[in-house]
Amino acid sequence: MLVKSDKNEILSYLSDAANFRGNAEKVYVPEKIEEVSRILQECFEAGTPVHISGMGTGLTGGRVPAGGVIVSTEKLNRIIEINKTEKFAIVESGVILEDFHKELKDQNLYYPPDPTEQCSSIGGNISNNASGAKTFKFGPTRDYVLALEVSLADGETVHLTRGEVFEKDGFIDFKSKNGRAYHIPVEPVNMPTTKNAAGYYMRKGMDAVDLFIGSEGTLGIILQAKLKLLPLPEDFLSMLLFFEDENVALKFVAELRDSSRNKKNEYIDALAIEFFDWNSLEFLRDDFPNIPEGERTALWIEQDVSGAESDNILLAYTELLEKYGVDTEEVWFATGDKERRELIRFRHAVSQKVSDFISRNNIRKVGTDLAVPDDKFFDFYHFCKNGSEHSGLKFIVYGHFGNSHIHLNMLPSNEDEYRIAKELYRELCAEAVKAGGTISAEHGIGKIKREYLKMMYSDRDLESMKKIKAALDTKNNLSPGNIFL
Repeated sequence: MLVKSDKNEILSYLSDAANFRGNAEKVYVPEKIEEVSRILQECFEAGTPVHISGMGTGLTGGRVPAGGVIVSTEKLNRIIEINKTEKFAIVESGVILEDFHKELKDQNLYYPPDPTEQCSSIGGNISNNASGAKTFKFGPTRDYVLALEVSLADGETVHLTRGEVFEKDGFIDFKSKNGRAYHIPVEPVNMPTTKNAAGYYMRKGMDAVDLFIGSEGTLGIILQAKLKLLPLPEDFLSMLLFFEDENVALKFVAELRDSSRNKKNEYIDALAIEFFDWNSLEFLRDDFPNIPEGERTALWIEQDVSGAESDNILLAYTELLEKYGVDTEEVWFATGDKERRELIRFRHAVSQKVSDFISRNNIRKVGTDLAVPDDKFFDFYHFCKNGSEHSGLKFIVYGHFGNSHIHLNMLPSNEDEYRIAKELYRELCAEAVKAGGTISAEHGIGKIKREYLKMMYSDRDLESMKKIKAALDTKNNLSPGNIFL
């Protein structure tokens, strides 16, 4: 096990991709999962706060410490088993998502969760119930977690397998590997039906595994996970469409979303529907000079296909493009892996450029992670856009519009603009909650969004969540400051 205490050595652990910063005394880098339990036991007995660090790709300050020590999972990076017959994998929490995807592809297997940050860790993805573009068809990380091994705040280790332990009569009961019993109070709360990564998952009859998914390191450190896999699709149809009229693009989204979900066309079944506004295109133009002039909006569409259906699928999309007046000469089609990687690079470049901007200006990120019900989404989008235009701030809009999920990034260049951005952010969060949505669809709450969680949940609901925390972490030792004020 490595232990780092030199200030220069630990500096990279003290911030995240949102430019949120903190401090810590030292960083533990365990190389075996058994070492994690020993660290936690010692810190629990001493009352030393422990913060969990994955790869630092988070956007809410969740891994950023406020004193105490850090446990980094970077060396817990073994892929223990890939079972092609039963289609599952067992991995340690520090496995990098991109490495995992590459290993699976070589074995014709597929793990659908696909957050933008491919250098994120599996443990970090589980801790935040990460999702990404492909959530539209395949769902978030939660849907692929079959079992977890977790080290609790007191150093005890628990192994939970989906389908074995459930909430019953208001409690979840399980024992650690050493036989210690845990009696966890669970009072169901009214969670939004949209994509959601805000607060603990609390439903009547819920599986115990779901308690730890999306808990942002506050209930335990994920050591290993058993993950469900799918067969690797034969191929993908990937395309970037450009529209002169944003409203036409939004109508296209609505029809494609409806056709895919309700199977109105047997050959259309999109797995991702991603949106980029005019400001996003201008933001990217230096890196992608072949973006057509005069286009106001772009959509990235992707669908998995089999060879037998590829011609019919392409024909169905061609007819849809013609219906909405899309100039097929300007469509970027991916006809192989190289072109598809370029479209994926386009999709991911916009968020990276936002991160670069806030780093250059030394300003914390002000970006929404809001989702609302489908029937409220287009009105909500216009509310967000109009508010941003009236603020006078520079901003860009992109996001997972198939999931009615918007990333509106305000780009303040000084402290005065930052304050304006924060005021607008609060208004947008309030409007999302009013529409029955969430303030955090995929990034979690961390330390940055704690005050907004009170918009979503009543005091009673938040107290119910805190009771879960208290039952598993009696000293509030793990990731203190995450989720709750």
